[in-house]
Amino acid sequence: MRHDTPDTLCDSPRPLLGELLVRRQKLAARDLEQALAAQAQMGGLLGRVLVRLGLVSETDLAEALSEQLQLSLARADDFPDEPLDAPGLQTAFLLTHQILPLCLTEDGALEVAMAVPQDDFLQQALALASGRRIVPRLAMESELAAALDRLYVAPEREEEAEARADAAADGGEFVEHLKDLATEAPVIRLVNQIIARVIDLAASDIHIEPFEDGLQVRYRVDGVLQAQERESLALAPAVTSRIKLLAHLNIAERRLPQDGRIRTRVKGHDLDLRVSTLPTVHGESVVLRVLDRASLRLELESMGFSGKALAQYRELITRPHGIVLVTGPTGSGKTTTLYASLAKLDARAAKILTVEDPVEYQLDGVNQVQVHAQIGMTFAGALRSILRQDPDIIMIGEMRDTETAQIAVQSALTGHLVLSTLHTNTAAAAVIRLEDMGIERYLITSTINGVLAQRLVRTLCPHCKAPRELPEAMLRETGLARHVPAADATIYSAQGCEHCKHTGYRGRTAIHELFVMDDAARQAILNGVDAAALQNLAVTAGMSTLYEDGLQKVAAGLTSLEELLRVAHA
Repeated sequence: MRHDTPDTLCDSPRPLLGELLVRRQKLAARDLEQALAAQAQMGGLLGRVLVRLGLVSETDLAEALSEQLQLSLARADDFPDEPLDAPGLQTAFLLTHQILPLCLTEDGALEVAMAVPQDDFLQQALALASGRRIVPRLAMESELAAALDRLYVAPEREEEAEARADAAADGGEFVEHLKDLATEAPVIRLVNQIIARVIDLAASDIHIEPFEDGLQVRYRVDGVLQAQERESLALAPAVTSRIKLLAHLNIAERRLPQDGRIRTRVKGHDLDLRVSTLPTVHGESVVLRVLDRASLRLELESMGFSGKALAQYRELITRPHGIVLVTGPTGSGKTTTLYASLAKLDARAAKILTVEDPVEYQLDGVNQVQVHAQIGMTFAGALRSILRQDPDIIMIGEMRDTETAQIAVQSALTGHLVLSTLHTNTAAAAVIRLEDMGIERYLITSTINGVLAQRLVRTLCPHCKAPRELPEAMLRETGLARHVPAADATIYSAQGCEHCKHTGYRGRTAIHELFVMDDAARQAILNGVDAAALQNLAVTAGMSTLYEDGLQKVAAGLTSLEELLRVAHA
C-alpha cells in the first residue's frame, strides 16, 4: 500500500496521507480501503487516485499533503505575473514536470512551486541546472497547469493553430474517448496482465507493437524476444493510453516519441518500468524496460568472471586513480557490472558520485545524478558540477561525446578513479575509439587502467541439458580442442522442458575479455597501432578473448556452442 510518504523530505516519520485525510474527516476509512485497492490496480500516487475517483477535492488533498510533507502550499495568488528569469531552466522541462519558478530568496535560493515536490531527481536537476539551492513548495496541479499555460506557452504560430484546429475537429473527442477506454476494467486488467507476465517469464523488456493484423506483445527473455498472443488492433489505442496514464505522459500526443517511468509492485516485486513510445504507421509502438530490484545481482563473483580476470579486474577498480572502461553493445550488462564494481568499493570511506541517463538502480551511500538533456544538464555539464563536490570515485553512465571523454581524462589525471562505458566490439577497440573522440595518445596511456569487454550468453537449463559428443574435426575447427580432452569430447546442448519453458536455457551469464594497460600496450598505442594489432598484442600477453572465455564456459557445460556462436565469433 503506497501512501506517498517521501522518506527524503523529513527525518522523523510522518503520518500516511490516507490516515491524515481520515483524521481530517475528509475521507471515510472504507473509502480509503477502496482507493488503495484501486491504486494497486491502476498504479500512480494515492492522492491522484483519490482525486480521480472523486473521493476528495484537490484542495483538501493539497492541504493534507502540505501538512504531511511539511511544505507551504503555494496558491494561485502566490504565482508571479511574469515568468521569472531563471537561467539554465528550459521551458519544456518546466512544462513537462509541472514546475513553476516563484522567486529568488534573500540568500539567493530559488523558490519553486511543484506538483510533486517529493521527487528528489527533479530537485537535483533543478539545482544543477540553475546553480542555486532549491526551496520547494507544494501547488495544486490544476492551478499550476493554468499558470504554466499562461506564463510559458508561447502564442501558436498560424500554421500550428491550423493544425491543432484540424486535429481538434476529428481528434478531440477521440482523445476523451481514449481516456474513458484507458480507465475501463478490461483494459486495466489486460495491461496489468501484460506487466505481471514479466515476473513469470523473468523478462527484461516488454514490446507492445501495433501491426496491420493485430497488437503484438513480445517479451525479451534472456536476451531473445519471445512472441505471445496477439490482441485485437482495436485495443491498441486504449492499451497505449493506459500505459501513458501510468507513466504520466501526454495522452493526446500521438505524433512524437515520449519517455516516462512507471513504479509498481507486481507479485511481491518492486518494479521500475522505463517507458518509451514511438509513432509507427499502425499506431504507437511501446517498449517497457523492466528494472526488477529483487533480481539485481551486485556481486562480481556471480557474473561469470574467470578466476584470473576477476582478480585482475578487482585490482583495477581498487587503484586510487585512472579510468576503467566497460564496453559492449546495448543490453550486454555493462551498467550492472559498473554497479557491482561500485558495490565492491567502500562508500563510507570514499565519496562516490555517478552521472547516469537514467538512474536505473539506487545504491546505498552513493550520490547518483540523473542527466536531463532537455534542461541542458548533459553528461559533460553534470560532470563539471560534481567535480566541485570533492569526489574520490566517479561513475559516468556512458562516454557519449568528446567533451565528456576529455573531462573524464582530466578527472583521472587529477587523482580520481573514473568508471564508465563505451560502445565498442572489443576491449582494445576502446582505445582507438578514444583517439577518434580526440583524446591524445599520451593521455590515453597515462589514464586508462584497463578495458573490460563483455557479452551475455544464455545458460543451459540444468534440468534438461543433454550431452553431445563432437567429432575431432569440429573440436579443432571451433577451438574447443584446447579446452575439452580428446578422450572425452563431450559438451552439452539445449533440449527444453517445463522448467525452462521449452527453450533449453534458463538465465544468463557473462563472457569477458580484459585488456590491461601494461608497458608494451602503452608503447604500441604511442606508436599508433590499429585495434587489430593491439588486440593481438593483448592476446600474446595472456588476455582471453570473448570467444575463448565462451569456449571455457561451453567446455564446463554452462552454455551451448550454438549460443556462443550466436553472441561471439572466433
